Amino acid sequence: MALPLPNALVPNEVAFLCEMELITVVPRQRLDSIELLGGPTPSLRPPRRSNIPVWLAILLKKQRRANIVAPAWLHPESLRDIIRHETTVDTTGWAPPPPPPVRADSRGNARRINGDDPDETVLSPPFLPSCTADAPSGALPYHWYELAEMLLTHAGDDVPSASEVRSLLRDLQEVRSAKMRASTAQLEGGVDGVMSLRGVGAMELAEARGFVTALVEGTRKLGASAEATRREEEEERGGDDADDDGSDDDMGL
Repeated sequence: MALPLPNALVPNEVAFLCEMELITVVPRQRLDSIELLGGPTPSLRPPRRSNIPVWLAILLKKQRRANIVAPAWLHPESLRDIIRHETTVDTTGWAPPPPPPVRADSRGNARRINGDDPDETVLSPPFLPSCTADAPSGALPYHWYELAEMLLTHAGDDVPSASEVRSLLRDLQEVRSAKMRASTAQLEGGVDGVMSLRGVGAMELAEARGFVTALVEGTRKLGASAEATRREEEEERGGDDADDDGSDDDMGL
């Protein structure tokens, strides 16, 4: 008998999807383009930087054929700024995600790729360069947690001040986990409660989804039970009022 499937992605599946993110590498050897399902990879020519999927970058790193360039948000200074934002600037919200890239038109006017134009192509990870060397600091991408774990595990020597980064990531995870638990208070008003998740990462959603859905389901059951009790009380009061009216009529006769 097959086991029931989970209702959403499990952490291992989220980490697998993170491997599609693009990351910057500095190749040590020449490597021709590789045809993949998502399209061909760029030809690697030392010492020119190139953006390739995370899984390929880690494979080349293990083979000592390339070094990985850590994104700016993974540096200690950026992580400290993000923690400061989470704890002092915005104590109820989340650190903003990286802004979408801009594209210049024929007149040199820059506009965001994810603009308001309905005909504009809307991009999402892994097609947004949120983990490459061009990614801005002070903003966490969608796959920040799992990508940081992969880089620290397989390319720790390419991460600046890796030991300090590990400590800062633990602090950041604790702060954001506490925020996630506290933000569920917005759902106490019932199923119609709204909780903003802008800036929450993929792994955080996967870990908190079970808790949040259980909370919503429990709140729904409590509301349904309270509604049923209220209706029973109203019916009992209506029956008592009818009996009182009937007894008064008998006494009048």
